[in-house]
Formats: sequence, structure tokens, C-alpha cells
Amino acid sequence: MKQPVKLCIVDDIRSVVDMIRRKIPWEQHGIEVVGSAMNGEEGLDVIRQTMPDIILTDIRMPKMDGLEMTRTILEMLPHSKIIILSAYTDFEYAKKAIQYGALDYVKKPFSIDDIEKVVVKAKEAWENEKRDRTHVMELEKKMKESLPALRQEYMSLLVHHQTDEADIAQWWGFLDLPPLEAPFAVMVIQIDQFTDKFGDLVVKELELARFSLQNIVEETIKSHTTAVVFREAFNRYVCLLHVKSKERLIQIADACCENIASFTKFTISIGIGQEANQVRELPKSYQQALSALSYHFYTGGNGAFSSTFGTQASSAGWVYSVESENEFLFGFRSGNRDKTLQWLDTVFGEMQSLAVLPEPSDVEHLFHGLSLRMLNVLLEKLPREQIVEFESKVKEARSESRASLLEYRKWLSELCDIGCRLIDKERASESQKIIYRSIDYIKANLSQDLTLEHCARQANLSWGYYSNLFKKVSGTTFQQFVTQAKIERAKSMLIDDYQVQEIAQELGYEHRRYFSEVFKKQTGLTPTEFKEISIGRSAQP
Repeated sequence: MKQPVKLCIVDDIRSVVDMIRRKIPWEQHGIEVVGSAMNGEEGLDVIRQTMPDIILTDIRMPKMDGLEMTRTILEMLPHSKIIILSAYTDFEYAKKAIQYGALDYVKKPFSIDDIEKVVVKAKEAWENEKRDRTHVMELEKKMKESLPALRQEYMSLLVHHQTDEADIAQWWGFLDLPPLEAPFAVMVIQIDQFTDKFGDLVVKELELARFSLQNIVEETIKSHTTAVVFREAFNRYVCLLHVKSKERLIQIADACCENIASFTKFTISIGIGQEANQVRELPKSYQQALSALSYHFYTGGNGAFSSTFGTQASSAGWVYSVESENEFLFGFRSGNRDKTLQWLDTVFGEMQSLAVLPEPSDVEHLFHGLSLRMLNVLLEKLPREQIVEFESKVKEARSESRASLLEYRKWLSELCDIGCRLIDKERASESQKIIYRSIDYIKANLSQDLTLEHCARQANLSWGYYSNLFKKVSGTTFQQFVTQAKIERAKSMLIDDYQVQEIAQELGYEHRRYFSEVFKKQTGLTPTEFKEISIGRSAQP
């Protein structure tokens, strides 16, 4: 419910006060008479107690006149509306009250309508001004609430685009930023593996963690120099600070890393740009800081790099040669897991021992390219549907940001494992097919002289490799298999009532006696005994 506007009446004639108070239906206008007085001093006491919005007062009263009271009231209640009641002879006096800040005046003698109209007019003026004041207060409140976002937006523009000194002076005051003097430097601070390790936290917990991290960084830097810290991304902050010395910058960054690691469950990486003597040089320092930050690729985080490190890296040699990569791919194509992993060990070991490290982005592109060439090797050897696992692992490099060299090493090792396993599986499948075809050939040609060398030539393999492969696939040696195959054929022929001599000749044995010896050795029976037992059993009813 809307609160009524409060009215106070001050006049040294009681009948005037009573008439104004009782003859006008103030409640119909949303006005409430909260007090009245017969002189200026008493009137001020009542006003202090009731804090009215509108004061209706005579210009001449005992103890304190209306002019002096007007001045005092407006000091106490600057937004109140004062209406002066004055005789014609006091007209000039009333005008002075208007100059002091009174809203209006009414000349005596006056009618009830005159008083009603002027007070209602005052009420409208007071309400309009209150609405304006409320609107301004709301705007100021919204401005204060949006200041952090405005500061962040402005600071982001400052490190991404060249800005004039005049502009920064204007905005710095408006955004209520702490004073900051040249020379400047930019530090980029990134939370290590924030999404991978803490992405499952709820939004409130994430926001609390980020706020805590920023607060620790600000307090740490504050003990060394003046600075402004703002968020740039979900897991990244940018710090613009006054430089006292290059050595101090490294000390500040190391202190930030140490405090974050000590007081939270996070670690941070920091890249430091070079000194900037003018505001217009801040974007350059920012880019240098980003470049320095990228070198945490080699360490995995929890430390600081200065941009001087990054500027040396342009002269770094390549990670490995084309010949070296071809050697790796040859081992990969043959499914030699040990050889591929040994190559990775050598490459990563040599890289970390370099005096000047290559640009991290160059190394990332190199490894991405290597993974694609590994994929092409598999596509040459296998149908695409068989390499889904490998291809999915390759695509991880596009969708995920690998933060360190160690993670790339793990990723490439996993690709070697998967790829070599697929090649081994395919080779095993092809080997089985070769041996199965060879077995069919053996069974169809038991009458021939089936030597190991002969069957190896039929399979287009060296006899040594064929011998090992045959045993691996069949579970028995070549010679044992051929012998067993002949004995099984001999059993069938004996049951079909073939003569022993016929069977020996059919199976490539020159002498019946030798065949019988082999048969008995394999079965424990002579061919005749086996035939009698087998035929006798079949002849029983």
C-alpha cells in the first residue's frame, strides 16, 4: 500500500492551523497531517520528530521566523517542500524564502481552496522528485553492481587494443581502479588442468574456487607492488602491474604459484610479458606473456616463465628429421610396438635436453601430423571399420587441449599400442588364413612328398617362418601334423576295406613295413589289428 505524503503546519494563529488541518480532506489526496506548531522553534522540534515531506509555515512567527526556519529545514530535509504563508506586506520577504529554496507561497488572506491547491501541487512535485531520485539510485546501484564487469571489459580492451593515455585517465577514475604508474608489465595466470580435474564441480563451487584464487593472487601481489587483476576466461586471469624490477616480477610470480599451491587444491601457470613504458605497449606485453605461458607445455604447470624465454625459442632446431619419422613409421607399419615406443623415448628425451626448446605450437602441429600419418598407415592395411578406436583417439587431439608434453607422450604411446595391436591382429588373421590354406593343400596331397620346404614354397614363405607360423596356428609341428593327417586317412581307408599295401602307396610310403611301423607308433595297433577291431565292431548287431 502506498504511504501517504506527510504534511506539517506551522502558524502562530491556532484558528488558522485548525482550519487547514480539519477543513480539507487530506486523506483523499494521499496526504497525512503528522504535526503542527505555533512558533518557529516548536515547529522545528515537530519537524525533527515527524520528518514531514511538506511544510506549510507562516513567514512571521515568534521566536523564529519562517525565513530562518526555511533555511534550517532545508539543511535538515533537503528534499522537503516548503510553502510560505505571508501577508501582502511581507511579499518581498516571501520571495527571499523562495530564493532560499521554498517551493511556493500563499498570500493572506487565503481561502481553503488556495491552501488545498498549493499543497497538492507540492505533493506532486515531491512525488515526481522522489521518483527521479529513486530512478537515479537504481541506476547508481546497477552501475555499482556492473562495475566489476565493466572493469573486466575495459581491462580486456586495454591489453588487446592500443589505447591513448587520455582515455585511460578518464576511464580509470570512472571505474574506480587503483592508481597504477608506468612502467607496466602483463602477467597471464592460468589454472592448471582446471576443466579436466574440476569440471564436475557445481557452478557455485567453481565460482567460489575462482574467487578464492583471484583473492590470493591479489593479496600476494599487493604485498609487492600495485596491480589490477581481472578474469579473462574460465580458467585464466590477467594481471596488469607496476614494474619495480625484472627480478621482482619473477619473485612475485613465484610467490603467487607457491601461495596457490599451499592454500588451495589447485596449481597455476604464469607467463610474464616484457616491460611496457606506455599504455599503448600493453598489448605487446600481453602477447609476450601468452607466448611465455605456452612453455608450460614442457613442465605441466605450477611455475612461471618470462617472455625472454620465448624470444629465444625461434632459433630452436626441429624436433626430429623426416628420415627419423620414416624409421618410426616403418616400425609402426610392421606392428613393432617395442620399436615405436623406443623411438618415442628417444625423441622426447632429446627434446627435453635441448638448450633452446621449440615453440610449443610447432611441437603440437608436428605430433598431430604424425598421428595422421599413423592413421594413413592403418587405412592402407585395414578397412576403416576396424580402426574406429584408433581414429577416435586421433580425434581427441582436435577436441581436447593437451596441456603438457607429458600428455602428448602418453597420447602418442596409446596410439602406438592401439595401432600395433590392430596390425598384429590383422597379421594373425592373415597368418591363420595362410596356414589353413596350407592344411587344405596337405590333406589334398597326402600322396606327395610333403616336406617342410615344399609346403613353405607353396605358401610363399621362408621355411623357418612357415615352420614357426604353422606351429603357432595349428598347435603342432608341421611334421607331426602331416603324419597325423596320413594316419587319419589310413584309418578311413582301412575301415573301407583297403589293403595295407594300397594304403601305404596312396599315402606316399614306399615300403609297407615302414608304414605299419608309423601307424602302430601313432595308434598303438598294427593296421591289421585296427582293421579287425574296427570292422568287427561295425559287424556286431
